[in-house]
Formats: sequence, structure tokens, C-alpha cells
Amino acid sequence: MSYFWRMERDTSTISRLAALLRTGIIVGVIVAGMAYPLAALAGLGAKVGIQKVRELPRELTVPPSAQTSYVYASDGTTLLTMFYEEHRKPVAIADVAQNVQHAIIAAEDSRFYEHNGVDMKGAARAFVANQRAGGVSQGASTLTMQYVRMALRDGADSPTEALAATEQTTARKLREMSLAMEVEKRMSKEQILEGYLNSAYFGHRAYGIAAASEVFFSKTANDLTVAEAATLAGLVKAPSAYDPAGSDQHAATERRNYVIDRMAEAGFITTAEARTVKAEPISLQLTNPPNDCVSVAQATNDWGYFCDYFKNWWMQQEAFGADPAARLDRLRRGGYKVITTLDPAVQANAQKHVLAKEKTDSRFALGTVAVEPGTGHVRAMAVNRVYSLDQKHNGRHSDARQRRAGILGNYPNTVNPLLGGGDMPGYQAGSTFKMFTMLAALEDGLPLSTSYYSPQKLRTKYAADWNVRECGTKWCVRNASPTQTGRKNMWTGFGQSVNTYFVQLEQKVGAQKAVKMAERLGLRWRTEIDRIQASPDRARGWGAFTLGVADTTPLEMANAFATVAADGKYCEPLPVTSVTAPDGTEATRAVDGKQINVADPRCHQAVPADVARAATEAAMCTTRASESGRCGEWSTAPDVKRTVKRQVAGKTGTTDNYQASWFIGYVPQLAVAAFLSDPDNPQHRVGDQNGYKPRVTVAETLRDAVQDQPVQKFSPPSKKLTRGEYTDNRNYRYYDYRSYRRRN
Repeated sequence: MSYFWRMERDTSTISRLAALLRTGIIVGVIVAGMAYPLAALAGLGAKVGIQKVRELPRELTVPPSAQTSYVYASDGTTLLTMFYEEHRKPVAIADVAQNVQHAIIAAEDSRFYEHNGVDMKGAARAFVANQRAGGVSQGASTLTMQYVRMALRDGADSPTEALAATEQTTARKLREMSLAMEVEKRMSKEQILEGYLNSAYFGHRAYGIAAASEVFFSKTANDLTVAEAATLAGLVKAPSAYDPAGSDQHAATERRNYVIDRMAEAGFITTAEARTVKAEPISLQLTNPPNDCVSVAQATNDWGYFCDYFKNWWMQQEAFGADPAARLDRLRRGGYKVITTLDPAVQANAQKHVLAKEKTDSRFALGTVAVEPGTGHVRAMAVNRVYSLDQKHNGRHSDARQRRAGILGNYPNTVNPLLGGGDMPGYQAGSTFKMFTMLAALEDGLPLSTSYYSPQKLRTKYAADWNVRECGTKWCVRNASPTQTGRKNMWTGFGQSVNTYFVQLEQKVGAQKAVKMAERLGLRWRTEIDRIQASPDRARGWGAFTLGVADTTPLEMANAFATVAADGKYCEPLPVTSVTAPDGTEATRAVDGKQINVADPRCHQAVPADVARAATEAAMCTTRASESGRCGEWSTAPDVKRTVKRQVAGKTGTTDNYQASWFIGYVPQLAVAAFLSDPDNPQHRVGDQNGYKPRVTVAETLRDAVQDQPVQKFSPPSKKLTRGEYTDNRNYRYYDYRSYRRRN
């Protein structure tokens, strides 16, 4: 609460009498000052000019600038978290219980409906009382004056302005009084009271009655009882001193009872009611509103990684500000309602399947991301980690040098964006990159029937690394197993993940086209070596690219395969379905001079539909889901089809020495990528024995996600991109698309 004047204590009776005689003169001066507010302000050197004073009352009718943003899951009702600097949710006066309105008026300004913004009787009374007390014992600020002060504080552009709005000076007080009188001319009492209730600070970072009701009693402002309303009204004067959740319950109860007595004096309640209510103990139902991603509810802690992805996405959107800091400030102060793409059911099942295979205390991170084809909506992000800043009890680092330096590992607690959407480079994804080579080849006119003899070891045309000279100056590539040797085409080469086949295909189409295809499907190079290798003058010689030696993230890979599932339509990964401002308008972004909804999918045709369909035809060989009969006798992931129980395509991926293991699978409605690796130490091998974990995790996640959805089949490719003449289950005759030369 603000106070009127402070006077030094007069020790003699004569001095006190003199002060009382001066009271009438001083009040008269105040009244004169009110009659000429602009002149008074100018004479006192206030910062606002005439125009500012004229405009300010209009500005005071605007809701407070700092409002809480609420972020929900895809159902629009399940709260993910909130973002705020000051927890405030504006509420209309009609939605505030009369108990609350009466309690605030009784506690702060019992003559609220009688004065015109400045209570002259109250000012004189406070002045006399303060003189008698030799200090500040009563205040003279009306609700309107307090509202003006809070509005000036909330609208301040700098700490200096905020301090000036609340400093204890005569200049500030006169300015406040003059503006209060102007406000009363332009706003009704109900509007002023509404503004006050939405601006007042109640403690515990709760600004406004809606936030205070939620924090202290876990209910709306329209449901507060007399006792609860009086408790909150008593906090405005000194939130810390009268905190009912604090240690001094006696002070909080005394303050509440004082407000109840004032309500009875004002006629808002009867004396009997006051006596009954005062006998009640303060009964709190405290709520700690979540704030930012680290405050996601413990029961859904795994949502923190999606939340972190959403937050990073928001900070990249120019629609919300000129730079990341301004955009984050907008999220914390803008009062948005954000509905995200996170599907609680898909997320829960994905997390369940992840933890069933790799516990949170494992050095290896097992993570999965689910993306919806045709929209880019990210439906789930699950990983065997606890989203927490508290890492003091984490396990030992798997890198010996880091361990000797006393650095702990990032398990079980971490906030690192292990799944994508942040600044981590990611992980090598192994043979999943063969998809990009196959797409480039198909787009270049090579059909699925393109056939090469694929030996166990192949000397390529690509230059060898300086420290690997197994085949002289040329790079040699090997298959993972001798069973992969023989004549292969795209069906069998992809389904069996034959390295020597795909390097030959890459040599035919050009490694640079495979690199460009990956970029077209959303991959970005985050390490210096990858950026160099992907550059136009180096990509042509990047033979190992098709084997997945570049770093990527599960988010990127799930979205890339979702593009194939969507018949070649690429959509940027998107974490939101709607972003609504407090006034009900949807947030927009500028595109080619037009304003587009910021939550609209951002899609374009990245590759021809027929090319994507042909790639899916080969990718179904991986899971034994193809009905073409061209997939050969075995594949790398036949169990996926048995689990999903519908048409499903995908690709396995393993890096050199089993340092990481991947699987990416998709049905028409959903694409899911999973990886297993050690984020702390990429050299730490996951081992061949763990290679099944990403594959089974994806299969089970897909099964659960679409089990209640209609069975959909992939569209078949044209004969132009198949060019295979089927004879029986063991023998094929193939045609080379370029030369039409028959091969056996």
C-alpha cells in the first residue's frame, strides 16, 4: 500500500496543534492542484507531458501486458505447462465472486463508490493520523489511485520507469491523484475494479485475482467463499507479511479477520456472519503453477523433452519477435493459449515401450520420435531419461577422460535435447541413409529393378581416408554378412541392407544427389566435418554418405521418412496446431507478403509422388510387408510386420562397430524413428545384442498408435519405376532402365 505524507515527529503539543491547523490549508492546496493537474505535473517536473497524460487513461483500460501463456497437449485440455514472468490470467468482473469484490473494497477503499478517484476526506484523515503517530499509520490511496500506480508499473519500459511509478514522493503522489481523477471520468467503477483485481499482487508470483485463487485455493475467483476472499484481500497490503502459506499463521489470520470486520462495517455481511467466518481456520489448497519446461508435472515428466522442442521452435519463429530473446519474452508475457501436437496416448505408449527396454539409469539413451505424414505434426518424443536440471546424483561419465575430470554423465537426469530440435549434433544413423540414395536414384530414372552383383567387399571409385588404405588409394566397403553377397536390386538390396549394392547405386547416381536429397527431406549438417563433406565441391566424393556416417537426430529422420510416407510431400516438423492471443486472434506469420496462420502445416512436394511410392515399395521389403514377391528370401526386420499387423515400411541402421543402432518405420498415418546410443561417448558401443531395441520399440509404438485407426495401404508405384518381370519366388528377370539390356 502507498502512503500519503511522512512528517517528522513533533515533540511538543504546540507543534502538533500547529500541524492540525495546517491540515485544512494543505488539503486546500491539494484540491487546487487537482483542479489544474497538468500545471501541477509540469511544475513538479514529472516525466509525462500533456499528451501523455491525455492518452494514459485510455492505456489504463488495456489488460495488463504480462499474462501467463498456457500450453496444452493435442486434446486442448491437458495442460503441458505454463510460461510466465508474472502469473496472471485476466478475468472479467462478472466472473469474480461478489465476496471478493466486497472484501477488496472493504480492505482497501470503503468509500470506493462515493469518491471521484481521490478521497479527500480519507486524505485529510490519513494526514492527521500520520501527524499524530509521528509516522505512517494510515494511507490515502484509493483503489483507483492504486490501479493507476499498478498500470504505470506494469507498463514501464525500464526498471527506472517502474521505480518511478512506485517511489514515495510528493510528485508521484500528485501525478497519481490527477490521473486517478481522469480515469474516473473515462471508466466505470466496475471497469476500474476489474482492472485493479487483474493487476494486484497477492504473493507467490500470483498477479491478479484469478492467479491468486488458483495458487492459494485451487479454484476460480467466482467460487471463493467469504473467508477465502477476505484472506486474499488481506494480502494486497503486504503479501509476504500476511502470507497464509508462511510460518506466521497468526498474522495471516489477524489480517483476514480485520478484513472480515471491515466487510461487516460496510454492510457487506452481517455481524453474525462475520463472527462465524472469523471462527473458521484458514484452509488452503495450494497449487504450484508450472512454469517453463522444467516444471512439467512429475507424472508426465517425459513431456519435458517435447516441451523443450516446442520452446526452441517458438524462439526460431520471426512471428513472435525480432530475436530469440524477444520471442521468449513474448511467450512469457503474451498470454497465449497454445495447443500442441503432442498426443498424450501415443506419448505414453512410446515412453512405456522405451523404458521396458532401457531403464533411466542406463548409459545408453533409447529414444523415439513420432511424426504424422502430411502435416509434420510431432506426436511423441520419448527417451529413457528424466527431464531435470538436478544432475548432482547422475551416474559416472562413460568417457574416461571426462570421468577423471570429475564430470558426471547425462543420466538419469538431463535437459539436453537428445531427440532433436535443439543444438545437439545428433548421432550417426547408419544404413537408414540408404533411403536418400534410393530416392535420388529413383528420381534420376533408375527403377527398382536396377541390378548389380554385390560382392562381400567392393573397391569403390571414392578416395580412401588418409589413415585407411585397405584398398590403396580407393575406399573399400564391406557387407555386414557373407549372406548378402550376390545379385541384388533395390528391393533385395534395401530389404537386406546390402552395403556393396548401395555404394554401386550411389556411384551410378552421384553421391552429391544423395546428399541433396537428404537436405530436401530436412537434414541439416551440424558438425564442421559434415558441413565440409556436404559442401558442393566435396559432396561428389562422399562415398560413405549412403552408409549414414553423418550426424542426424531422430526428429529429422522420423520427418524424412514421414515425407516418403506422404507420397513425397515434405512438411516442416511442427509442434503446434493453434496459437491464440488473449483477444482470440490466431498468431500469424508473413509469407510472400501474406499473413499465414503460424500453426498451419508448412508443406511442399519435395520428391515426385511416384518416386516416394517406389521407395516405400522397397522399404516394405525390410519388414516383409510387400505383396510384390520381389523381396528375396530374408530381410533385416521381418518381426515388425508381425507386430504392427498391417502394411508397414522401414529401415534398420547400424553404425561401424555397433556404436549406434536405429530403426525407422512407417505406416500411412505415422512415422516413428528410434535410436540407441551413448550421447556422452559416441565411441561407446551399444553392441549387436542390443540392436533389436529400437526396432521393437518402433514396432510396438506404431501398433499402439494406429490400432484403433482404419487399415490403410500404401499406393503402388508405376511400372515405369519398377520395370521388374516376376517369374517365381526364386528367379527374376530384370531390365536395366538405361540400356534395356536383359540381366539374369
